[in-house]
Parts: sequence; C-alpha cells; structure tokens
Amino acid sequence: MRRFLRTALLLPLLALAFPVEAQVPFGPASGVKEGLEIGTSTSEIAITSDFRGADLTIFGALTNADELFLAIGQYDVVVTLEGPKDYATVRKKERVFGIWMNTEGMTFEQVPESYSLASTRMIDSIDEAPSLNNIGVGIDHLGLNPVGYIPDSGMIGEFRDAYRRLKLSNGLYQRDTSGVRFVSSSLFRASLKLPANIPDGMHMVRAYLFKSGQLINQREMPLRVVKTGIEQAITDAAHDRPLAYGFLCVLIAIITGWGASIVFRKD
Repeated sequence: MRRFLRTALLLPLLALAFPVEAQVPFGPASGVKEGLEIGTSTSEIAITSDFRGADLTIFGALTNADELFLAIGQYDVVVTLEGPKDYATVRKKERVFGIWMNTEGMTFEQVPESYSLASTRMIDSIDEAPSLNNIGVGIDHLGLNPVGYIPDSGMIGEFRDAYRRLKLSNGLYQRDTSGVRFVSSSLFRASLKLPANIPDGMHMVRAYLFKSGQLINQREMPLRVVKTGIEQAITDAAHDRPLAYGFLCVLIAIITGWGASIVFRKD
C-alpha cells in the first residue's frame, strides 16, 4: 500500500519535470482554409482601330497551402475570362428545294459572348463533369439553357454543340490546358489570349482553386474592355442617335457611289 501511494505521488512530479511536447499537424493549421489571391496585369483593355487582340496576364498566390499537397501536385488552378452575357440564337440550315434555308432555331438565355480559359491541366481530369456543370467551369460545362418550350429535348444537345463550335471557330471561345503555371511553390501565373473581335463591356476574371479534385476556393475581379477614338464615337452615335447615324450612313453611301461613277465613267 505504501509503495502504491509513493508511485502515485511521483507521477505528477515526473510530468512536471518532463512535459510532453504538443503534436502539431503537418500543413495548414486545423480549421484554416486555403486562401486564393489574384491580380491582373491591367484593369482595362482599349480597343483601337489597329486592335489585333491582346494578352492578359493573371498573377495569383495560394495562402495556408499544405506543403505536402503542393509537393505532390494536388492543387489545380483554373482561370477564366467571361464576357458580357446576352441571349444567343443558333439556327439550323437545311436544303429545301435546292436552296439552303434556316429551318429551326434555338435561343439560349444569358450566355457569355466570349469565354477564355486557362488551367494547370485538362479540366475534365481535374474534377468530375457533374461538379463542373454545377459551377459552370469550362466550355463544355457552361450553362446553355434554352428559352421557351422545346418539343424535342433531343435537339438541345445538338444546338448546344453547334453553338460551341461556332464560338470556337470564330475565336470568341478559347481554352489553354497549360496556360496556368506555378512559378514557385505557391505562386502561379496564367495567360489568356483576347481575340481581335472581343466584345466591349464589363468582363469578369475568375480563378478557381481545386484540391484533390474538389473546389475549395474562388476569386473574381472585373475587367473593362472599351472602345476608344473613332470606334467609340461611331458606337455612341449608333446607340444614342440612331436616326442621324442611319441618315449619315445613307448619305455617305450616295456620295461614294456618285463619286465612283464620275471617276470611272467612260467618255
């Protein structure tokens, strides 16, 4: 009994003399979520008479990142640039009595007029299709919702594919599966190409951070695309004074045609 009491009294003294070190987990502190910060090389793109497209650079940083996941490449970044949204109509042409005519059409509500994407790798290998559809990341996963009643639901997929093909062919939709590169363990750089026919208006830069195929954070910031010089003057005149603009265009056409007839007439 005395030996048991002596041992019980020595245990607290040993604990004070040799404290146990606290176990700190590897990586970010428990309960602290990884952060994402982004910035762009410019906040405004000016469209001039000799505009042939531009390159937009997005810089970003990961905060509270897990060093182990960084080392094994479990973080993926997707950067997108979405143009102004508007209704888009796709029409189907068929040969009728030897003449190509528009027979059927479908209108999609509020879709981006332009869309550029850059990622660390193939986006479909980053996350599963249902999740990408929910957040609307990627050209194949944009929400193309038709307007009105569609009698044949099988036509929706056909018109969606046609819309994507048209946008890709004219350069308004672009993707670069290696456009995002990590320049250090937690700093990355993304490059997006802006086509020459990019629409003016307010665009939105969005960055998505994935960890092991799961979206954990995202950031966005606006980017203005504006026309300058004579292009802006013509655009303002067409929208603000349409009657005067139309009359001036007709007048210029008449004068041009009359002048050409005088110059090239035969005596």
